Amino acid sequence: MKNWIQAMRLRTLPLAASCILAGAAAAKTHGEINGFVLTLILATTFLLQILSNLANDYGDYSHGVDNEHRVGPTRALQSGAISQAQMKRALIITTLLTLFTGMTLLWIVFSPRAQFVQALLMLLLGVGAIAAAIRYTVGRKPYGYRGLGDLFVFLFFGPVGVLGTYFLLTGELDAEHLLLAMTTGFFSTAVLNLNNLRDHVNDAATGKQTLVVKMGFRKGKLYQIMLIITGSLTLAGWIILNGQTAIAWLPALAAIAQCALLSTVWKTDEPALLDPLLKKVALLTMLCALALFMTV
Repeated sequence: MKNWIQAMRLRTLPLAASCILAGAAAAKTHGEINGFVLTLILATTFLLQILSNLANDYGDYSHGVDNEHRVGPTRALQSGAISQAQMKRALIITTLLTLFTGMTLLWIVFSPRAQFVQALLMLLLGVGAIAAAIRYTVGRKPYGYRGLGDLFVFLFFGPVGVLGTYFLLTGELDAEHLLLAMTTGFFSTAVLNLNNLRDHVNDAATGKQTLVVKMGFRKGKLYQIMLIITGSLTLAGWIILNGQTAIAWLPALAAIAQCALLSTVWKTDEPALLDPLLKKVALLTMLCALALFMTV
């Protein structure tokens, strides 16, 4: 059980919750939200994140990226604690569980209103999310090995996660909340970029062409600065449009803390020393979303 818990990387779940909490915060500006529906959204999102983590373990090991030169925690397959056959079964089970919670969510939200077209569209989006979680590192041509991981993280942790949650809770879409979606998208992409900065030497040696490998370590740090600053600006824009009191600016403290970390990123020349910043950036992203949810 300990090996499976480590393989699931439950520490990544708070980051996965960020876009859902941000979407729920946007929905609260619309009125009361259904707590049970929000719980189902979180459960489905957590299962998607666990699926992505297991698939990432399987894919990176299969492609030889998880080796003795890798920086960071040892993975389950890399250590031999879990076999490839066991991981395949886990991927199938997690996929089925994700489909079950997702379809239950869609039935509860859309069946009372007979909105079956909307339900079908959301189901297709959910299946796409499952495919994206697996195809990130699994398969002959995983998109994470071609520098497309950043784009997919931005989309699914940003517009898809935030606006999708808003739609499920309110039945509406509002372009105004795209600013908030961009915030969580940029901050979540910054977490991925830090991971890629840390691993860029081994990634390059094993053929994993992340954006950092393509652009180089120094430009990757400049990219990190752009992600955090742009995310902070879109957050400020959303608060200006939706904040009713001074306390609405509380989430900005997390963004300021994000910006404060950029000095450390820029001054760090040893990739392995960036590893502790991963947890900080992920935690600050979650705290920002939680503050948004609590203060709206």
